[in-house]
Amino acid sequence: MLLGNRKIRIETERLTLRQPAHTDYRPWSTLRSQSSDFLTPWEPVWAPDHLSRKMFTNRVSWAQRSVTSGTAMPLFLERREDGALVGAITLDNIRRGPSQAGTLGYWTGQAFARNGYMREAILAVVHHAFTQLDLSRIEAACLPENKPSRALLERCSFKYEGVAQSYLQIGGRWKTHVLYSALRSDRRGRTDAA
Repeated sequence: MLLGNRKIRIETERLTLRQPAHTDYRPWSTLRSQSSDFLTPWEPVWAPDHLSRKMFTNRVSWAQRSVTSGTAMPLFLERREDGALVGAITLDNIRRGPSQAGTLGYWTGQAFARNGYMREAILAVVHHAFTQLDLSRIEAACLPENKPSRALLERCSFKYEGVAQSYLQIGGRWKTHVLYSALRSDRRGRTDAA
């Protein structure tokens, strides 16, 4: 599904989920920098220029191309009450045809963690993916020891599916991840066959 130049904007109770813009550089770099100790145990190694304006400009350009081509939906979480950047969520690797699936990734700034913002964002993105993008399956993965992320996915009705050995490089080493998914018509665990 090509989205063209359409801007994606999703409203939740407290947040606006929107595509990143070049004017977001300072809030983004400040939040990432202030949250680096909180984020880096769960992410790939940051490049030396990770927080540079040039890298951010490349991210914004990638986001625009991805939305236009329909391959990803990268969104920033902006708190409506004060416009604060809370974090980001991306529906990536959108696959069409018989798959109709995508992969979810997200991060929250340390100051905003455990306030329910990411739960709001995940539920809204999954709803959008199922109702507006006609996806059937949303996948997510996290490190087994990342208990807050696992609990978050489970609170958002994602179901545990298994383990992927050496799934991603985190901290410069291949790490095993646990896999979760949400299905548009989830019948897992139901006993009333239809």
